[in-house]
Amino acid sequence: MQGANLTVWSFFSLEGFSRYPKLEIVLFVFSLVMYLITLLGNSTLILITILDSCLQTPMYFFLGNLAFMDICYTSASIPTLLVNLLSSQKTIVFSGCAVQMYLSLAMGSTECVLLAVMAYDRYVAICNPLRYPVVMNRQVCVQMAAVSWVTGCLTALLETTFALRMPLCGNRINHFTCEILAVLRLACRSSLLMDVVMLVVSVLLLPLPMLLICISYVFILSTILGISSAEGRNKAFSTCGAHLTVVILYYGAALSMYLRPSSSSSQEIDKIISLLYGVLTPMLNPIIYSLRNKEVKDALKKLQGRISLHQTHASL
Repeated sequence: MQGANLTVWSFFSLEGFSRYPKLEIVLFVFSLVMYLITLLGNSTLILITILDSCLQTPMYFFLGNLAFMDICYTSASIPTLLVNLLSSQKTIVFSGCAVQMYLSLAMGSTECVLLAVMAYDRYVAICNPLRYPVVMNRQVCVQMAAVSWVTGCLTALLETTFALRMPLCGNRINHFTCEILAVLRLACRSSLLMDVVMLVVSVLLLPLPMLLICISYVFILSTILGISSAEGRNKAFSTCGAHLTVVILYYGAALSMYLRPSSSSSQEIDKIISLLYGVLTPMLNPIIYSLRNKEVKDALKKLQGRISLHQTHASL
């Protein structure tokens, strides 16, 4: 449809990995398995944080939020990817593209802020343990989680609105999802306002939270090194190790995607990084938080016991 030199596309074609048809089945199996593990792992994590009274703490409250975000984030893009990997017509309607872009940006942006909030939670728990119940009370935790969600959703709305109002000279997206940078490559002309919005949001949600996380861990490390007993140091390290691992995985992929110069030769690398960023990291999060966490392991055993008991009663 033409009007005022602006083309409004009713659908987009997602190129995805169509250049490598022999890899599509492999990628389908890989993505499906990773997606199912992500749903199972994060859903289980949410369930045990709700049902187990021992996990009614700020850390697990934030962890439940993180698990819910990971489910939403992967569900925004992976089902479309799975369908397109098996389809000859890899298309998505405009409204579907808009929803996909918004949800991916909103969940990713919210997670950036939440990881900084979780770092602050660990800082208070280790550096000010006596004041921890007062500082991180239920009301404060809910407010901090709400700020994370509102910040992520509003910045995503801003980016999506500006991106989809750009005049596009094509509808073939060189990506497997409606990723904002891939869509903006179709723009007929550059926009200073769009560039400024992307820069401000990128700085607000990537380097700034990362700086806050680094500052928190400087104080945490200083406190841990001051602990006299080896057992105390190991316990403190174990409570922070999982969060720090998730931060490195998440921000490493995000920074490599959004804060490096883009070029045509890097688009294939972008897709691989985006796939790992969108599937592997959300899948690993519940595994990382449960492998060395005795409380989570105990909660899983209790949940398994309840399920077994329910099945026994149902069979009688």
